[in-house]
Amino acid sequence: MNSKNSELLGNYNVRKLLIKLSVPAILGMAVNALYNFVDTLFVAWSSGEIAIGALAIAFPVHMIIIAFALMIGVGGASVFSRAFGRGDKKTMVNVVNTALRMDFVGAFIIAVLGYIFLDELLVLFGATSSNMQFAKDYLGIILLGIIPMSLQMVLNNLTRAEGKAKIAMYSMMLGAGLNILLDPIFIFDFGFGLGVKGAAIATVISQVVGFTFIFSMALSKNSELQINLKNWVDIHFETIKNILIIGGPTFIRNTIWAALAVIVYNLINAYAVDDPAIYISIYGVINRVFFFIFLPGYGVVQGLVPIVGFNYGAKKFDRLKDAIIFATQIVVVYFTLGFVFVQFCAIFVFRIFSETNDQFFISYGSDAFKIISIGYILVGFHIILGAVYQALGYPIKAFLVAISRQLLLFIPIVFIMTPRYGLMGIWYTFAIADIIAGLVCMVILYYEIQVLKKHHSNKKLINN
Repeated sequence: MNSKNSELLGNYNVRKLLIKLSVPAILGMAVNALYNFVDTLFVAWSSGEIAIGALAIAFPVHMIIIAFALMIGVGGASVFSRAFGRGDKKTMVNVVNTALRMDFVGAFIIAVLGYIFLDELLVLFGATSSNMQFAKDYLGIILLGIIPMSLQMVLNNLTRAEGKAKIAMYSMMLGAGLNILLDPIFIFDFGFGLGVKGAAIATVISQVVGFTFIFSMALSKNSELQINLKNWVDIHFETIKNILIIGGPTFIRNTIWAALAVIVYNLINAYAVDDPAIYISIYGVINRVFFFIFLPGYGVVQGLVPIVGFNYGAKKFDRLKDAIIFATQIVVVYFTLGFVFVQFCAIFVFRIFSETNDQFFISYGSDAFKIISIGYILVGFHIILGAVYQALGYPIKAFLVAISRQLLLFIPIVFIMTPRYGLMGIWYTFAIADIIAGLVCMVILYYEIQVLKKHHSNKKLINN
């Protein structure tokens, strides 16, 4: 057992520890978010606003891939963290090797099915005659990189769980940074001039490089992960069950994002009075900018999870409580600042993405983004509560949090609002769902913190 990492997670000042573990994740996610932003921007500049819709239509497939990888990565990291806190070496080894084998097989199946049913998927997801070929060009290549991309995500989560957040950061920054460098070479005419296809090729190359780095680090003698490359049939079904139970809410939350996008695209096709492709591109820009602004905020959650898992396993409830409170304060403030940014800068963002200075694209897009962003003020409570339940190993509670915002609130509300207000009803629904979910999660999070305080008090009485 690496006593240095154990000492770090169990005894280091909890606020400094959260910052120490969060900053690498924040930086890694910031670079990754920048890549997504630049990728879309370059596609818009090279092929026009409609081509943005290709990346938007591919988003549900991409989210399903991410959902699968994060299910295994987050679930495995939660089991690993609690075993690490207990000093359970056998479970640590089992979960790492089982998680990697699960991910490899699952990613391969997704890639094959994606190729077989590519046309049908794009039609289902709302592709129009204007953006269908762009979407096929992009997604057909992206499917080639599913296995290295998903394995990298699993290893990033496991690496953070052993307290090596910087290694995970380097992996993310290497892949995303390389992608930013390769994008203009493959997309624009001064390079290969491949447009949307070039963006996809740059992405796949970068994912392979990022995976190669994190995999080599995991194989080193200094790693607690102890990957076994020889015995591929050594899979522990009890470990699979534990990973799926804990990681399931993450999978559901991200696949709901994919389902939500499909619903939005099809509602746009149904209610747009003119070419729906431009509205799909507008939503595509909002999605990319959302991740660019807010993905770094999720880095705080990535830093919080191993602290919660380890200290819960070690029964250090005072550290657990302090970490949750501090993380909540940071995330809520950060998302509130994001809301302010969108209110003042949305119009400038859409101007950047419009090569032709399309006034409708700029004006309508900025108005829609301002409406959606109203809910950002409270959504931080929802994010923190879901992460805490997963790290503690409460799958049912984590599941309910995961489905509350998009499935239980957004979907029924959007089918009420859109017939009444047209496309504007879609944007209003985002804000309404985020506000309601945020308020409910704020109350529940306060209650859970009081429970942790009680556990700490009871422990002190027993020790005395």
